[in-house]
Amino acid sequence: MARPFKQQRDPQRTVRRPTTNFTKIEADPNAPPEPTQRLHKLLALAGLGSRRDMEELIATGRVTVNGQVAVVGQGVTEHDVVRVDSRPLRLSFEAELPQVLIYHKPEGEIVSQDDPEGRASVFDKLPKIKHGKWIAIGRLDMNTGGLLIFTTSGELANRFMHPRYEVEREYAVRIFGELTEGQMTQLKEGIELDDGPANFDSITPQGGEGANHWYQVILREGRNREVRRLFEAFQMPVSRLMRVRFGPVNLPPRVKRGQMLKLEQKEVVGLLEWAGLPVPSAPLRQLTQREKLKATTVFTPKVRKQRMSALDRPVPTADDGGQGRPHRGKTDAARNPAAKKPVPRKSANRRVRQTSDLNAPQMQKKSDRNRGRG
Repeated sequence: MARPFKQQRDPQRTVRRPTTNFTKIEADPNAPPEPTQRLHKLLALAGLGSRRDMEELIATGRVTVNGQVAVVGQGVTEHDVVRVDSRPLRLSFEAELPQVLIYHKPEGEIVSQDDPEGRASVFDKLPKIKHGKWIAIGRLDMNTGGLLIFTTSGELANRFMHPRYEVEREYAVRIFGELTEGQMTQLKEGIELDDGPANFDSITPQGGEGANHWYQVILREGRNREVRRLFEAFQMPVSRLMRVRFGPVNLPPRVKRGQMLKLEQKEVVGLLEWAGLPVPSAPLRQLTQREKLKATTVFTPKVRKQRMSALDRPVPTADDGGQGRPHRGKTDAARNPAAKKPVPRKSANRRVRQTSDLNAPQMQKKSDRNRGRG
């Protein structure tokens, strides 16, 4: 049976579409107002950058809420549509259990996400997370190693670092020389430094060999190079400095230099209770056996490229392919069509194999023909 010809649609004919009348639901004046949260806070929790960066991003006019340009300090609800550069975002309004990571920092790495000199940074090794961003709790200078804590909760990081909470920091210090009893007493009473008085809460000798001696010190401040400057006041330079405890978190012995360990959910809940922060009411997620094994395993991180902040991304324009999207990473061939892969040259003395080079087939032996027969 022959297939009938396809009927041509008349372009002049008007197409009738079904009409539906929607009745707008009136808002209940007695209903409680929907809870709102700060827009820059939600954007920071989504991993687009710090809160200060998100305030600058909102000020540039690249963020819209329900089609209107957002303003700094604006509150949004879970029903609002938030877009950054015309791309919709999925923001999390419910409090989730933060992640906490322990890192045994080696010497030679900086605790910074932006370094003009391009030195090795601890942020280059952090594992990827879907929502939020890693925040370093406290800083260690380039020549100091030991305990470094990362978290996705800004409130928890503030509870550790703010001076008014006076959280203890414990260090193991090796100096060139040996302190006297009077010098240790003076270090506990206080010494005047360039930026004000400073002192150790406690200082305990830990022995040593030769001219080098170890000391265990505890202080409640985090000023720049404070431990080193206190010892240098007595002309005793520090040759080794390592942080072994920060508040209730100790550096586990099994976490060797350059390794990481992710805290379990129960340990994170204990940290929130210690900090006086609200614990999410949702029950803890049940982990599989593989996830439990992975959560308690010490691992060595690999260097990776850090995610760029939304404030540093190029502003999309209508010239970007007509779609208004920023350029993705293009290859050299896509940017420069003339740059093609070079074709290898054929050698003039190259000899082509001929039929005469093949070995002539040999006659089958009689014994081979009868092989396998009874």
